[in-house]
Amino acid sequence: MALPSIRSVRALHEKYAPSGEDLALVLTHCEIVARIAVRLAEQAGPRVDVELVRIGALLHDIGVYRVGDGAYIRHGVLGHEILRAEGLPEELCRFASCHTGVGLTRHDIESQCLPIPAGNYLAVSAEERLVMYADKFHSKSTPPRFLDTDAYAGQVARFGVDKVAAFHELTAEFGRPDLTGLVAEYGHAHQQGSALRV
Repeated sequence: MALPSIRSVRALHEKYAPSGEDLALVLTHCEIVARIAVRLAEQAGPRVDVELVRIGALLHDIGVYRVGDGAYIRHGVLGHEILRAEGLPEELCRFASCHTGVGLTRHDIESQCLPIPAGNYLAVSAEERLVMYADKFHSKSTPPRFLDTDAYAGQVARFGVDKVAAFHELTAEFGRPDLTGLVAEYGHAHQQGSALRV
């Protein structure tokens, strides 16, 4: 599969961002997630395609630009639609639709009445799982912040112990990223939590 260049990925962000402020927020987040994901991919060894991880991470949140006043949970599906309309392969489109939380199932969508088409939006490949996992360590909140593994586990607990267990499985698979350098470089807060085990 031919991957788009980093330059063309940036051009897509510029094309869809409704403002310079939105572009800066989302693109910076995607770049941070890509850096975390690539570091983890390099540690994972040859079973992970590092370049696919890099481009997937840079594209994963492109749907945020289309959310507007709608429900934020829709950004993954909207991103998938954008990438498909741009002619990108399904393998790249899935990074957008399959990174929310630790995966959304049909049951999650129906039981919580989420405003997205019922289906399973689950990261399957090692590359998809890695980007979904890396995404958990940086938030586009106001102000943006980094989260350690315990802080994210504490947040996802409100969706059930099964979601915490799924996150811990990702941690066991890919390890805990060292965020120290990124925290210093970007100057974002670093939210740390206490260990939560299930």
